[in-house]
Amino acid sequence: MRKLLSLTIAALTASSAFAGGYRVALQGQKQLAMGHTGVAVVNSAEVLFFNPAGMAFLEDRFNASVGANALFARTKFQNETYNWSASTENMGTPFNAYISYKVTDWLSAGIAVYTPYGSAVDWDQDWHGSHLVNNIDLKAVYFQPSVSIKLSDRLSIGGGPIYVNGAVEFNRNISRSITNEEGQRADLTIEATGVNAWGWTAGFMLEPFDDFMLGFNYRSEITMEARDGDATFNDLPAFLQANYTNTTFNADLPLPAEVTVGMSYKLNDKWMVAFDYNRAYWNVYESLTVSFANPAVPTSVNPRNYKDASTYRLGTQFKPNDKFAFRAGWYFDESPVQDGYFAPETPRNDSMGFTGGLTYQINSKLGVDVSFLYLHFDEVDNSYDHYTEDGNDGITFGGTYKNVVFSPGVGLTYSF
Repeated sequence: MRKLLSLTIAALTASSAFAGGYRVALQGQKQLAMGHTGVAVVNSAEVLFFNPAGMAFLEDRFNASVGANALFARTKFQNETYNWSASTENMGTPFNAYISYKVTDWLSAGIAVYTPYGSAVDWDQDWHGSHLVNNIDLKAVYFQPSVSIKLSDRLSIGGGPIYVNGAVEFNRNISRSITNEEGQRADLTIEATGVNAWGWTAGFMLEPFDDFMLGFNYRSEITMEARDGDATFNDLPAFLQANYTNTTFNADLPLPAEVTVGMSYKLNDKWMVAFDYNRAYWNVYESLTVSFANPAVPTSVNPRNYKDASTYRLGTQFKPNDKFAFRAGWYFDESPVQDGYFAPETPRNDSMGFTGGLTYQINSKLGVDVSFLYLHFDEVDNSYDHYTEDGNDGITFGGTYKNVVFSPGVGLTYSF
């Protein structure tokens, strides 16, 4: 039971890093449609997320972009050896809002609000992997005020703090077999609200020659801090009720620092191409330390041993006239999860994203943006080998996972 609780928290907080198993990039309709490139692209106020230095190169004094997506995720699990099968289908509604204002010719300021990790995983209650997870519901909102300084006509810098606030609810069975007197499986629900953290972002944009832009952006490591979260036991048999009382917990989770570099090039008045390379330093997530208010449950350390991972993004934009802009893109996203650490609360492998979209300009100030993402994960046969029960370490649960995510989105862009 001692390691059971800590593994539960590990699953809970790992999901905050992967949005319930999927690290999906949905931080702006225009840039999403271009393969989620943007570190060297100046299209709209969406640049606040991708590289706040780009605010200085926006033509209009006031710029605003708001949007939302419907995220549909499906995961299928199968273990042919034991004839196990299960599936989960979930929907999320991530949103974003960006506003920038040119205070002077050389100084711009803005605010960004976005939800990069709002999703869920909901397996059937008491399924074969229920000792690892039944369901997760995660909500997180990021607030990012930023400034941008134009050092010259070809160079700008920018950045600002990032504040994160979120909540999570997680449920799993306490073992593979324990039931109460009515035959109901005993389970544990973990719930934490007001989980918050601070970080920062900074970058620059450089136009070494006409129509060619270079960009660099750094996002710092952010440590999510869960304090005094509630741990509630359900359907316990009588012989466990005296010791397994409801309690609270504290846990920290480091989210990795990220570096993104890229370029954009205007081939002519109508065509633009862009490329981004992102490196996420997941090696900081070696293990998770969890402490409990119940003195019967000691502090424990849970291995994760993530590895650094890269994402490669390509995008293009075609503007045939003042009314329409068409976009398309592709990206390849490496998974940081290593063999033997593949758990069903984050059933995530390497993936490829295929994107597209368009803008219809209603007038010179207002435009409607539409995007679409199809995210295909490589089928993977893997396991989690670090579950402990009845003093036995290294109990394995694994099988074949198939994942698909697709997401349509719509937004508005306004400037003057």
